[in-house]
Amino acid sequence: MTAALFQPMVFVDLETTGSNGNVDRITELGVVEIDENGEVSEWSSLVNPQVPIPAFIQGLTGISDAMVAGAPVFADLADEVFSRLQGRLFVAHNARFDYGFLKCEFKRLGLDFKAPVLCTVKLSRHLYPQFKKHSLDALIERHQLSMPARHRALADAAALRQFWHVLQMQIPAGQLADAVSALTGRSTWPAHLDMALLDALPECHGAYLFFGEGDSPLYIGKSNNVRQQVLAHLHAGDSLAKGLRLAEQVRRVEWVEMPGEMGSLLKEAELIKLWQPLHNKRLRRTPDLCTWRLVSVDQAGEGSLKPELAWARDVNWGAAGPVYGLFSGQRDAIKTLREMAETAQLCLATLGVDVVPMGQPCAGYLTQQCSGACVGKETWLDHSQRLRTVMSDWQVTVWPYAGPVKVKEGVCWHVIDAWCYLGTAEDEAGVEALRKGARPVFDKDTYKILVSWLPKMTVTALKSLSDQ
Repeated sequence: MTAALFQPMVFVDLETTGSNGNVDRITELGVVEIDENGEVSEWSSLVNPQVPIPAFIQGLTGISDAMVAGAPVFADLADEVFSRLQGRLFVAHNARFDYGFLKCEFKRLGLDFKAPVLCTVKLSRHLYPQFKKHSLDALIERHQLSMPARHRALADAAALRQFWHVLQMQIPAGQLADAVSALTGRSTWPAHLDMALLDALPECHGAYLFFGEGDSPLYIGKSNNVRQQVLAHLHAGDSLAKGLRLAEQVRRVEWVEMPGEMGSLLKEAELIKLWQPLHNKRLRRTPDLCTWRLVSVDQAGEGSLKPELAWARDVNWGAAGPVYGLFSGQRDAIKTLREMAETAQLCLATLGVDVVPMGQPCAGYLTQQCSGACVGKETWLDHSQRLRTVMSDWQVTVWPYAGPVKVKEGVCWHVIDAWCYLGTAEDEAGVEALRKGARPVFDKDTYKILVSWLPKMTVTALKSLSDQ
């Protein structure tokens, strides 16, 4: 096997206004191409980012606002760049950065760019594990690469081409081929899956779905790097739960790209409920989800309370009073209440869990696990106050908004109402369509995700439909 097997290939470097492909922009592109015949060509262009370049980046790259003022915007270069990159092995240093930036730029124009990716940082670590540093500066110094203009796109891309040439001279062809195959996933790709799928897997946040024979759902997961996680699952020797050889079972892979980690978590939980995959025990739907609420006992006097079971499907989570605990079913709810009562010496008869004649001791009182509300040693009011205090630890967080909200993540909006995830939209029209659509049932896992994530996010309240 020779290194020519990897042609055609492109060595790519970008200069940008920042580190976030969703909000920052490209200021310069450099591409060094090797075609099917081994011929090398170079192409580069400044790019008008249409936003100011931060001063420290101007100092690092030497690219100023004045230099890019007359340069084409990315949209004007997109067709040419796309044609130069598509169908070629995409080689870059810290490749996830350059590849991710270009995917974002193409996506804004409605183009779906995908290519097999080789990161020269990972390649250097793989082939030269004896060295600690694998930055581009370290490679330039170690391998004596020519570098006329560091931090300019074409010069950095040309340095990567030189590094590749060094590898061809220093590393046996078979070893180099194995390293590239391993780092691009080809060496472990199941033979029964189309190789085109490997090249299509995106390096982005999202949820992924594995399907088996007959299109039966096998497994659903989420990752901040879908490509990396799918490859990890499908490694030839990898297994999942009870010895399942996932690589041998999967016949089809799908994924849903999301703007960030919160969206990936929400989409994973939603898809697992929808598909009920064979090997996902966690996050499955619990149709009998229930909770406790405290209701007044009129005949026992003002302020007297007892717990009443409520089914989650019947609770208005946007306007309900306090509720306590989320349980997978009635048996789980009662079992937990019993354990709490024994620990706090509450009366199971007064709670309505055990039935005994009025004035007679409950079983807990006879075993000294009840303070005696059943026989009048504790007033119902005092018992109710202790009950409220103990159950406060279980209280479900009240929906903190007057109605539905949209939550900013990346360039998208998640639409949420009363702890229910309605979906993700890229624009206001999509937001409105989601809030007017079908309402999912309350879900415990979605609730937990949102309770954890909403305080960290940019949340905007939506006007009620009646106010529009």
